[in-house]
Amino acid sequence: MQVHTRREFLVASRNIGLAAAATAVLPRIAWGEAMGLPPGIQLYTVREDLPKDTPGTLKQLHDIGFREVETAGFGKYSVKEFRALIDDAGLKVPSAHLNLNAPDLGPVFDDAHTLGAHFATSSSLATGNMPRRPAGTPGPRPAMAPLGLEGFTKLAAQMNDIGAKAKAAGLQYAYHNHNYEFEKMPDGSFGYDVLVKNTDKELVKFEIDCGWMCAGGADPIQYFQKYPGRFKMIHVKEFQPLAHPVTSLGGPERPKGTDLGGGFIDYKPIFAAGKKAGIEHAFSEQEDPFPVSQMASAKVAYAFLKASS
Repeated sequence: MQVHTRREFLVASRNIGLAAAATAVLPRIAWGEAMGLPPGIQLYTVREDLPKDTPGTLKQLHDIGFREVETAGFGKYSVKEFRALIDDAGLKVPSAHLNLNAPDLGPVFDDAHTLGAHFATSSSLATGNMPRRPAGTPGPRPAMAPLGLEGFTKLAAQMNDIGAKAKAAGLQYAYHNHNYEFEKMPDGSFGYDVLVKNTDKELVKFEIDCGWMCAGGADPIQYFQKYPGRFKMIHVKEFQPLAHPVTSLGGPERPKGTDLGGGFIDYKPIFAAGKKAGIEHAFSEQEDPFPVSQMASAKVAYAFLKASS
C-alpha cells in the first residue's frame, strides 16, 4: 500500500489493524540550536516500518536517542495497546495527530488522553478538497483547489469550534500546516494569516511545520515575532531545493523530501527564534522520497537535532 499524505496514513493505519530560504537553489548543511528540547520525531516518518513491527520500531527510535514521539494513527492496535507499547519503549507522547474532522470528537479526545497527550493536533483540516486518487494508483494525488479568503475564513471558524471542544475535554488544540496555507489572499497576505488572526489565541495554538512553511514561501521566524504566544511546537523538516515557492500539496509540483541537512532550510536562526518564542516540542519529520530508508533518515534526523542542541 502506498501512502503519500498523513491523512492517508491515518486511514491506512486504522485499516491495517521558504522567505527564510524559499528561493535557495543549492543544498547545504544547516546546524543550529535545537532549543534544548528532548529530541522528538513524528511517527509518520517511519510509516513503513511501524506497521511491520510496532514494538521493535518504537524501541529502535528510543535506542537512536529520541525521547518524544508524535502519533499519527495506531495501526492494528487499540489506543490502550499502543500506549503500552509507547511506555515499554520509554517514550512520551506530548502531541497526537488526530482526525479532528470526525463528526464526534469525544472518542478522538479520549484517545489523546489515553496517550497522555496535552496537544490534540490536526494534521490537516482542508485536504478534503483534494481530488481522491483511485485505490492502488501510484504517484502523488492531484492538486487541491485553492481555498480563497472565504475558504480560510470558514476553516478558522472550524478551528475555533475544535479548540473550544478540546478545552472542554481538558486538551489544547493545535493546528499543523502544510504549504497550501500560503496561498496569497487579495490583500497580499497568506491564508495562514487568516487562520491566525481569526482564531482565539487561547483555544487555538499552532504547530509550525517549518519545511512546508518555507516551501510555501513564508518564514517561521517572522511568524514567531508577528504572533507571539501562538506557536507551541514545530516540525523540523527538509525539502530538496526549490526554484520558487510552491503551494501545491499534490500533483507534479509537490515538494520532494530529503534528509535534514541536505536541503535548503537554515535551521540555526529558526531554532534561535523558536527558543525565544517559547516552543515546547520539536519533532523531526520527513516526506518522500527517502535517500536510503525511513529508519536511516530517522538516524540522520536525530544526529541533526543532537548536533543542534
